[in-house]
Amino acid sequence: MGERIKCPTCKKSGDWLRGKFSPFCSQRCKLVDLGKWFSGEHAISEPLRPEHFEKFADLPAGVDLDRPDLE
Repeated sequence: MGERIKCPTCKKSGDWLRGKFSPFCSQRCKLVDLGKWFSGEHAISEPLRPEHFEKFADLPAGVDLDRPDLE
């Protein structure tokens, strides 16, 4: 069994990272979240700048770091 996390929409706990709708528990929760982005309820407060990534500079390099489908 994998790590239990809370669905960002409904807050129900489960192993959502391995699921089809990760990190959400269901398609419904995923669509609710998308609707919040479209309506402006969710928003990015400021553009990302290089200094936002400085704390991640020591992470190991690798081609698969951004490929959760390979886990």
